[in-house]
Amino acid sequence: MQWIEFRANVLPAEVDRVEEILLEESLGEWQLHEDVTAGCATIGGLFISEEAASSAWSILVAHLAAGGLARLSQSEPGRQWQSEADLRESYRKHFAPWHYGPLQWIPVWMRESHVPEPGKRILWLDPGMAFGTGNHETTRLVAERLVDLAEGWRDSGRGPAGRSLLDVGCGSGILALSAALLGYGPVTGLDSDPDAIAVSEANARLNRLQPSARFRVGNLNEGLETRVADIVLANIHADVLSANARALVEAVAPGGVLILSGILSEELSQVRAAFEGLVQSGSIQSRALGIWSDLLLEIPK
Repeated sequence: MQWIEFRANVLPAEVDRVEEILLEESLGEWQLHEDVTAGCATIGGLFISEEAASSAWSILVAHLAAGGLARLSQSEPGRQWQSEADLRESYRKHFAPWHYGPLQWIPVWMRESHVPEPGKRILWLDPGMAFGTGNHETTRLVAERLVDLAEGWRDSGRGPAGRSLLDVGCGSGILALSAALLGYGPVTGLDSDPDAIAVSEANARLNRLQPSARFRVGNLNEGLETRVADIVLANIHADVLSANARALVEAVAPGGVLILSGILSEELSQVRAAFEGLVQSGSIQSRALGIWSDLLLEIPK
């Protein structure tokens, strides 16, 4: 199948505002890719026809203009037809190795050339078309929380082993598999997209993390109906988090932890307000990375 890609250059000073507009207006068909090292960024989208792409571009530029990005709204996008094989290759350009604490996240196509650091555990990843390479701040915030929690529990005499974990909206499986590699378990990943589940399962096999980590198709409401876990992760849009606050809190076992991400810093107070009345005496923590913030809620016993 052939797809047409519309893509335009974004100035470094425009990146944060573009990202805010994409989220605020739910323009999920557009992806922002930033290369911090090279100091450049692009916005692009894939469509089944030039007519569909042109229509989506018109909607996008209207929002960009209203958001004060006159230069970008007046840009003429580049156009390129791509096969599915081309698309899989293009995703490799936006996935760089990274590490935190004892873990390293490495693209599987670097397996032959990568020299492991002593004492580090590697999660090999092929994200395919699913969200989740770890190069985005929202994913990193949660991954760092998982590492910090695991190390804190080990210091207190008990590690993460035996602590069940549910990853809501698991994408490529990166967070669920990171948890399994750290020793959490049992680990379950949930996503409404069957293709994401297929990618997650492939990554689990790649890292020999089955059956420690299991994945299944399901939306947020259906997936949380009967599930209770010691740790629940949800790296999804802020409005979805707020709308499902009670279901997410009730999915956490007493004494457990809820980790939320996908929250713009300017949205943090609203999301926090939706949750803090539900956890009563439980503590709430937050930290930021770039324009993004997370929330960690400790659920009372």
